[in-house]
Amino acid sequence: MTIVDTPERRQLRELTRAFVTREVLPHLDDWERAGEVPRELHATAAKIGLLGIGFPESVGGSGGDLLDSIVVTEEIIRSGGSSGLVAALFTHGIALPHMVAAAGGRLGGSLAGRLGGERTTDDELIDRYVRPTLAGTMIGALAITEPDGGSDVASIRTTARRDGDHYVVNGSKTYITSGVRADFVTTAVCTDFPGSGELSLLVIDKGTPGFTVGRRLEKLGWHCSDTAELSFVDVRVPVTNRIGEEDTGFLAIMQHFAAERLSLATQAYATAQRCVELAMTWCRDRSTFGRPLASRQLIRHRLAEMHTRAEAARAYVHEVAARVAAGEPVVTEVAMAKNVAVAACDHVVDQALQLHGGFGYLRDAEVERHYRDARILGIGGGTTEIMNEIIAKGMGL
Repeated sequence: MTIVDTPERRQLRELTRAFVTREVLPHLDDWERAGEVPRELHATAAKIGLLGIGFPESVGGSGGDLLDSIVVTEEIIRSGGSSGLVAALFTHGIALPHMVAAAGGRLGGSLAGRLGGERTTDDELIDRYVRPTLAGTMIGALAITEPDGGSDVASIRTTARRDGDHYVVNGSKTYITSGVRADFVTTAVCTDFPGSGELSLLVIDKGTPGFTVGRRLEKLGWHCSDTAELSFVDVRVPVTNRIGEEDTGFLAIMQHFAAERLSLATQAYATAQRCVELAMTWCRDRSTFGRPLASRQLIRHRLAEMHTRAEAARAYVHEVAARVAAGEPVVTEVAMAKNVAVAACDHVVDQALQLHGGFGYLRDAEVERHYRDARILGIGGGTTEIMNEIIAKGMGL
């Protein structure tokens, strides 16, 4: 089982490649130094249908499924973009799915099938947040991680106390991707005592009194993807901004981790593939002692090993992604796919930069950006160590 290369997906690759060439490559260095991508890029991506890939047309998406989203992510990086760009432009991929699911649809499905046909508050969230975001006129973020929580989602301490038709939210979040630019934040809150694990998801609008976007966090990589700290002090959030039923947030978060982890795995193997291509070009063009680098057996074998690792990671991620898209419960395999892809990426970007020599250490070198950006992939969406715990559990250990 793998991702079938249909004519539609070939067209999707071509569309993505053209978008990156025309709209991204002339500006990416400037965005890296500015610390964010412009809001206009979201609107441009939405206009040609890229922003809504993987979301059903019934909620304003472009259709397609998880596998089509992987095709887009892969092609963005293979065309000269970056994982940081993917994080900034497609943050809605982690901010919106919970709303779509709560309203009755799966990604790639529809909103049909609810009893009675009555509109619910979850339907209203679709109109208020999902459609505008997929149209590129709003930006959403997901806020789960807390300063003292890390990967332990169940220990969330940001509280939401019910007060009539509102929740009163207090707490803080950190490492929030697109947190500076976001118009709203899908926020994990504890509806019992702090750390109880009784979680709910609330959509909190920027500008709500008591909601403060803190300093922009400076990072090793993903420079074009803004990251922020968030603070909530007696923030009053309407009950109608709750996603799904109260205390169902933990399950909702867990259910959507697979897609996030496979996206990061895709970013990892695609970065490795791009770095192999960059290294091959460099080694063909660069000569030492009167001979191209690529003419030396040591260099050829190193490139061969890099290529093998990248392609093997791609094949396994594709296989696991196809099984997830088919509805198989492959939690262990998703964790393995992420770790395999991250390990391949770590090795390849290191070797690619080494082959570039001193030039690879300069900001002018594309491989330098990939080297920095790659380091987050073994941390985000669950660390390598957390993935190993999942794998060990799947082994019965």
